[in-house]
Amino acid sequence: MTQFNANITPDDPEQLPPARRRRARRLLAPMETEDKIDFLDKVAHRASPSFDFFLFSLLAGAVMAGGYLLDSEPVLVLAAILSPMMAPVIGIALGTVVGSVQFFLRSLVGLLIGGLLVFLVGILAGYGSRLWYPLDFSQAHLHAQLSWATFLLVALGAGLTSAAMVRTEKSAALPSVALAYGLYLPISAAGLGLGSGEPFLFPDGLVAFAQYLSWAVLIAALTFVMLGFRPLTLFGYTVGAVVLLLGIVILIGVSGAGASFGAQIALPTHTPTATPTQTLTMTPTLTPRTPLPPTATATQTETPTLTSSPTRTVTPTPTPIVALVNAGEGGGAHLRAEPGFQAPSLTLLQNGTQVHVMPDDPVQEGGGIWIHVRTIQGEDGWILQILLVTATPAPNWEG
Repeated sequence: MTQFNANITPDDPEQLPPARRRRARRLLAPMETEDKIDFLDKVAHRASPSFDFFLFSLLAGAVMAGGYLLDSEPVLVLAAILSPMMAPVIGIALGTVVGSVQFFLRSLVGLLIGGLLVFLVGILAGYGSRLWYPLDFSQAHLHAQLSWATFLLVALGAGLTSAAMVRTEKSAALPSVALAYGLYLPISAAGLGLGSGEPFLFPDGLVAFAQYLSWAVLIAALTFVMLGFRPLTLFGYTVGAVVLLLGIVILIGVSGAGASFGAQIALPTHTPTATPTQTLTMTPTLTPRTPLPPTATATQTETPTLTSSPTRTVTPTPTPIVALVNAGEGGGAHLRAEPGFQAPSLTLLQNGTQVHVMPDDPVQEGGGIWIHVRTIQGEDGWILQILLVTATPAPNWEG
């Protein structure tokens, strides 16, 4: 059980300055020191990570990995329900507000350990998925990206869980499911991407987790403030300001014309090198006829005019655009029926596979640029541009 420092407030509330004394009367917790410490200790006990938290984090990570392999949203919802109560997130916010360094660090380390367990299970599932290629990771791509719906879900979960934990008679299990859904699913997707080599999953999922976590701590801390808790130490004001700043940065990034959504975060991109080829152009020439010499006669004769005999113009045949699949460590790329990660996967093209680029314009969908190609076997489909390397310059192909 975490014990708070009893010197947070003086024993006699009347010794406080008038402004602090009025603010103290509005606190949800009792004003007397012993009662206040006992009250905070009960809340801290509920927010402390336990062995059950790590055990159920491991279980939830296994179910999440299975949901991604099956590409099933209901299984992912079940995993969030099986997740432990996200008490460490609320503990981080509570430690920030009341200024307890020990409780803040303890809650943060506990949450990171739980997230690490989910991440490791995702890596193992990713390595196992290599045996059943090709697989469609549409749900994994969906949860590795930032979305307004998830931000709203995390905000509701953080606020309701904080309020329920302060009021000990309320159960915080149900709103905690929303927090687990928003925080654990991106970590699992990142681990799956690292293990399977599927692009756009790692480290995008970790970046999404970090932003959702900062947002959840900010909302939980604001909830505690509205319930009557106030920072009473320099640490509380300092960390609270940092959390508030992170929340503002997240809001700016999310609303900045969609720049944070669908962006290819921290992923190396293959830049194709274009080698120009020379094309012969046939130029028509005019061959004048040799005029006949005039006949010297007394009669007037007409002089024939010069006429040109045009030659056949050769129309150059368009140079076929050939590209090679180059997915790096991923080992191959999905050929999809339509542009976008959620389109059905037709087949998996291994690295080095030769494809013909069709003359259709590139399509931007789901944070990537898709190219229409045709395999040597005559199968049409769409593939990510960054997974192709071409030696022939393609029209309208910026890369």
